[in-house]
Amino acid sequence: MRLILLGPPGAGKGTQAQRLVQRHGIVQLSTGDMLRAAVAAQTPTGLIAKDIMASGGLVPDEVVVGIIADRIEQDDARNGFILDGFPRTVPQAEALDALLTEKKLKLDAVIELRVNESALLARVEKRVAEMLERGESVRADDTPEVLSKRLANYREQTEPLVHHYSDKRKLITIDGMMPIEEVTAEIERVLAAVTKADETARAARRKVASRRAASPSKKASKATKPARARKKAAASKPKRTVKKTTRKAAKKVAKKTVKKAAKKVSKSSRGGRKKAAKVAGNRGNRTLKATAKKGRKATKKVAKKASKAAKRLTKRR
Repeated sequence: MRLILLGPPGAGKGTQAQRLVQRHGIVQLSTGDMLRAAVAAQTPTGLIAKDIMASGGLVPDEVVVGIIADRIEQDDARNGFILDGFPRTVPQAEALDALLTEKKLKLDAVIELRVNESALLARVEKRVAEMLERGESVRADDTPEVLSKRLANYREQTEPLVHHYSDKRKLITIDGMMPIEEVTAEIERVLAAVTKADETARAARRKVASRRAASPSKKASKATKPARARKKAAASKPKRTVKKTTRKAAKKVAKKTVKKAAKKVSKSSRGGRKKAAKVAGNRGNRTLKATAKKGRKATKKVAKKASKAAKRLTKRR
């Protein structure tokens, strides 16, 4: 399981990260710890970082990404990891995306602990006041003033990551103002849902792959046909096509010829009936019958000629 925890200072990311480490057997990767470890181990990337840190400069993103790339290849990171303190900006997130893609790894979820900043400041003020009442010293970085600056930096630099990972459908937002145990339970619930969805998707992909393996494609089965059979099929296909086209053309010509002849005979029959009625008077019925019979004989004769013409056309083609 590979996770990123997002949230402003004081949201409880450290507490939840430790619980995830213990529950899932993964490692928490802190940027600061990784930099110091790389410098101590004198790795190529660590030596570059050492020179930059010695001069008081900020370590470039590409150096940090290089250190993360070395770290996630170690044995204790095989089951997964939680990134703490990285990425802090959208360019860092894009560099991390490219790194994971290169290593064929997938980020499972980005968990945002959303909190009320006013409530955080009130907590710090109360804690500082209680420490001063007891006569204890207060750390310089644990004051409301320092927290206000850190919150402003978070909103400016890191909060855009919420939109970045939301667009990638990786973001899970949890109310960080709940009691610690309830936050832990909610994180476990959503991670269980993510894991189940991933398993379902993998099972579906395996099922599709097995079906494809069991039933080869038409292209593959065509390629497996014997060469002689493929050659015979290719040779006979044009003949069948020509024969089919010839029959179709002959049928069309015959139909057109018969229709034209029938129309002509029908017109002639109507004219004959009118003339017979005018001349023969009461005997018109018999004349009409004779004319109609003659018309039918003529139609049959024309149809027979059209059929013979169609046959001759077929033979020519």
